[in-house]
Amino acid sequence: MYADSMVGFPLSRRALLGSLAATAAFPLSRSFASTPQRIASLDYGLASTLLSLDVVPIAVGDLADWGKWVVEPAMPSSVINLGSSYEPNFELLLTMKPDLVLTTPYLDHALPQLQSLFNVLRLEVYKPDGGPILPAAMAATRNLGDAIGRSREAQAFLNETDRFFEDCRKRLATKQTAPVALVNFMDERHVRIYSSPGLYDNVLTRIGVRNAWTEPSNFWGYETLAIEDLSRISDPDALLIAFDPLPGDALPKLAESPLWQALPFSKPDHFTVLPPALMFGMVNEARRFATLLTQYLESRA
Repeated sequence: MYADSMVGFPLSRRALLGSLAATAAFPLSRSFASTPQRIASLDYGLASTLLSLDVVPIAVGDLADWGKWVVEPAMPSSVINLGSSYEPNFELLLTMKPDLVLTTPYLDHALPQLQSLFNVLRLEVYKPDGGPILPAAMAATRNLGDAIGRSREAQAFLNETDRFFEDCRKRLATKQTAPVALVNFMDERHVRIYSSPGLYDNVLTRIGVRNAWTEPSNFWGYETLAIEDLSRISDPDALLIAFDPLPGDALPKLAESPLWQALPFSKPDHFTVLPPALMFGMVNEARRFATLLTQYLESRA
């Protein structure tokens, strides 16, 4: 999906095939003979979770865009970029000799090759018929903690997260908060809008804010709409909240669009853009979203 900035680690086809032949295929497992020390993550959410368990990964997929989508926690400069998360640089990863590689169903197309080369832990958060995302992310956090000898840290992180969400709920309970519709602009004519069972929607429920978009979505938690479909939001008090990054020309073209001008969200006090909060993340990303939304809604009160 994104360019790999570190493809200059040469490994010949013969050397790669030799490594494949010499490396036993490790089973998919949640427990290992020894505690993994050198861990690579092919997923943003799992990588940020490692940081919250006081583990710095040795490498992460799509690391070049971490600041564009994830932002926090900050990734240490020592971590290596593995290139595209969909087609990670296996040759580079082989040179790093990881004890464990973290993956998700998103990379199942590469799972046979991953298992032939590395010890792999596959954790499921986003999957068909998987149910609400936030509980799945919390369960994956516990499983990850168990697998890498960080069970205590994982439970402490989740306990603190529960307290954090409760604090957000209490802060907003004293305000008169309008329902919110949450979007990412694909271009000036189309948005992704977020609802059940997605991460954003789960957080809204947890902190006591109503989602103005009540139609169900796919298992990732979104639906793609044309701008005019936003007229299906019936609550006249609803706020439309978009998240960076925006396509460069989206807002100027929206301002010229009769379709946009016909929507109540074209009014300045009904529309805002917030900093990035990864919509397909895990617990840290849910917390960042809750922080940004709570601060924004408090500022309106």
